Parts: sequence; structure tokens; C-alpha cells
Amino acid sequence: MTSNGIEPVKMDDEFAIQTFDLTRVFGNLVAVDGIELNIKKGELFALLGPNGAGKTTTINMLCCLLKPTSGTATILGYDINRQPFRVKEIIGVSPQETVISERLNPLENLNLIGRIHGLDAREVKIRSQQLLEIMGLGERAKDQVRKFSGGMKRRLNIMMALIHNPKILFLDEPTLGLDPQARRAIWDYIVQLKGERTILLTTHYMDEADFLADRIGIMDNGKVVALGTSTELKISMLGKHTMIIYAWNITQKVIKEMRSKYAEVEVTDGTMIITDKKLDFKEIVDLLHSSGAVVRSAYIKEPTLDDVFLHITGTELRE
Repeated sequence: MTSNGIEPVKMDDEFAIQTFDLTRVFGNLVAVDGIELNIKKGELFALLGPNGAGKTTTINMLCCLLKPTSGTATILGYDINRQPFRVKEIIGVSPQETVISERLNPLENLNLIGRIHGLDAREVKIRSQQLLEIMGLGERAKDQVRKFSGGMKRRLNIMMALIHNPKILFLDEPTLGLDPQARRAIWDYIVQLKGERTILLTTHYMDEADFLADRIGIMDNGKVVALGTSTELKISMLGKHTMIIYAWNITQKVIKEMRSKYAEVEVTDGTMIITDKKLDFKEIVDLLHSSGAVVRSAYIKEPTLDDVFLHITGTELRE
């Protein structure tokens, strides 16, 4: 029993986050539609999907910022409906929009959040200095945040979510709108956190999830439509292969012959793209050579998470 007399809900000790038919409705819109997730302790779980898929609504419910219409979830055994204050004590949240006071410096921002979480001044000071050094902002500790770049502000936002050393960290679009260099700096720090705590990352950047996540869930229209490791999700695409050929002198005759053999054949400005369940690399190249085409290069394109998303939802990734 905890100090406030509330017992955690009985749960599987393997999991840090569990959802049970978690649903949120806004008027006639079902934003989150009965999702069931089991996220392991120490796991970095990425929730992918386009804007409007339900990612942020899910995060808001798990962080006790929004009540579910029905269903529930547990965070290390505490129920988000019945024990929201206990949940808030053990989580850290870095939202999409930075929640930083621009007129304060990083130390002052961190001190403000640390004291809100009940840390004493000495503990806040130690934690702040450690985080600033790790995130590469030690030399800017006393500069006003309004002078910071977008990437620096995002790093500070993550530090503010970590100042009270939470067991579970929610990162909602942590690199949204950043340039590649700033994104990579944040990726490097997130990698350092992996295994130390449970992280739920929402993003619509497929490469971000591919690089960082232990497991990935893809959301669309309020539902989790795919779940697995990056490799598992890509393997699900291997029933369909794509070969890309760059060649000169591709004749209409050979194009017609290719289309009689394979499901999809597209030719544009010396590039031939062939897609089918089974492709014979040597047969295709030999056929092109025998037709008089000059093949400059040819390769089988490996599936990506973008391919997985398109395969599952049938739509382009909507940003």
C-alpha cells in the first residue's frame, strides 16, 4: 500500500503501460477507438501515424490530461481513471509544444518544474547540472531561453520532463519541425535513455521510429492497425518486391513483354520499376540485354516503414 492508502491495480509485472479498450470520442468523432496496448518495462515504444490518427489523444489520456470516454489504462499498476495523481508522480511528459518560459534561463526553468514536483533545492540543482551537461547546454545555463534555437528548446523541454527522474517518459513529437542536425542530437540523447526507463514516443517520422524504437505501433483513424518490431513490420511487406532498373534504349516491345510477366511495370525517363510477388533478378536483366537495352544499374528495393504504412492504410502519410 502506498503512503496515501491507494493500492496499485493488479497487473502483469512485465508491463509498464497497459491499455484496456481505451476509447475517446469527441462529438461524432471517434478519436481513439478501443486500443489495446502492452508496453514492457524499459521498452522504447513508438506510436506512428499521420496527424489526426489519435496519437496525441492517446498520450493525453495516458498522462491523465484527458479522461477516456470508455475503457482505461494502467501506468505501473495505477489506473488513469481512479489514481491520476499517482500516475502523474511517476511520469514525465515532453509535449509537442514547448512549455518553457522564454524569459527565464534553463536553470530557472528546471528549478521551477523541479520544485513543482516537490524536489528540494539541492536535488534540483544537482539534477539540473547533470542534465544540462548531458544535453550539451551547460555553457548556456544562464542565457535566456528566448535566445535559443528550436533544437535547444526541444532539448530543454525533454530535460524538464526528466528533472524529477520519472519511471516513464512520454515524448510527443520530440523532433517536430527541427533540422536534421538538431533531430540527430535529440536521437542521440534518447538512445542514452533507452533501457533506463520506459519511453513512449509518438512521431510521424518513419525514420525516427526505425532508428529508435524497440517496437512500433501504427495508428490510423483511432485504431492500432499494425504492431511489431521494425523488422517484423517490414517482413510483412516481403510478399511484394520491387526492382528498380536504370537503362537506355528500353523498347516498347520489351515493356510489353515485362507487363505480360509481372503485375506492375512502370517506365519513366530511362527508369523501369517492376513490382510483383516474385521477381527473378537475372531473368529480368537478361531479357533487357537481349532486347538491346543498356542496363546502367539494377537493384531490389528493400521495404521501408513508409512502404509498410502505405501497404496497411492504403494512403499516403498525411502530415
